[in-house]
Amino acid sequence: MMPELPEVETVRRTLNELITGKQIEHVTVRLPRIIQRPDDIQAFALMLAGHTVVTVERRGKFLRFVFDGLVMVSHLRMEGRYGVYREGELLDKHTHVIFHFTDGTELRYTDVRQFGTMHLFQPGEDLQLKPLNKLGQEPLDADFTLERFKEIVAKRSTKIKPLLLNQEYIVGIGNIYVDESLHRAGIHPEETAKSLSEDQLARLHHAIVATLTEAVNAGGSSVKSYVNGQGESGSYQDQHKIYGRKDQPCATCGTLIEKSVVGGRGTHYCPSCQPVPVLIL
Repeated sequence: MMPELPEVETVRRTLNELITGKQIEHVTVRLPRIIQRPDDIQAFALMLAGHTVVTVERRGKFLRFVFDGLVMVSHLRMEGRYGVYREGELLDKHTHVIFHFTDGTELRYTDVRQFGTMHLFQPGEDLQLKPLNKLGQEPLDADFTLERFKEIVAKRSTKIKPLLLNQEYIVGIGNIYVDESLHRAGIHPEETAKSLSEDQLARLHHAIVATLTEAVNAGGSSVKSYVNGQGESGSYQDQHKIYGRKDQPCATCGTLIEKSVVGGRGTHYCPSCQPVPVLIL
């Protein structure tokens, strides 16, 4: 399961606590394909040497490592993890990139599936080029108002679940939090966006913000292997009302939760709380 906004935000927060102000002495790349930009791993390592971590930010499901004069954009994909270690600590066999700091600590990137990516940019370039240049609205920003939400979804004929998963419209929401938000709002995942009433749009907007906020506060969901930058698991999976609960009773009404495929994604819903949309011929 790919980390979604709450998990990436939690990693961002813990990394900020752990590495802000640290200076890179040198970088070791053990798996070249993780480095997507530049396409020369020696150039990647040389560019970063001597730079200091100013802050770690997030854009959608991506981490932005802001250095004094460079920005590194990192996507964790399925199994990517960052952790801080002392120099000389046992190295995991799936460690692919090591950022060696001048204080004797190391930021290590491990990735069992080897799908993660890193792109290095000059400041400002990263927001204008791939992979960040086509990302949509941040759902936890102050400007994600109900009116802004309506602008994004209200007139589209797409089914609401695939639309919410599309990162060009709203960023950071993946399968877990779409299912949870739709259940919270009482909306079937196959409803078309343009068919939603004003009340449904308001409920869904509130559900997205509330669900993501609660998940961030709980440190994200550790459904499979996710841990934060300190190696700690999240706890929001204990609060899931719908996701991963097929054939279990709905916490709201007691009806057994069903699972189907919507837009190519496994989808959990309650047939009572989220009635199937009525087709008007």
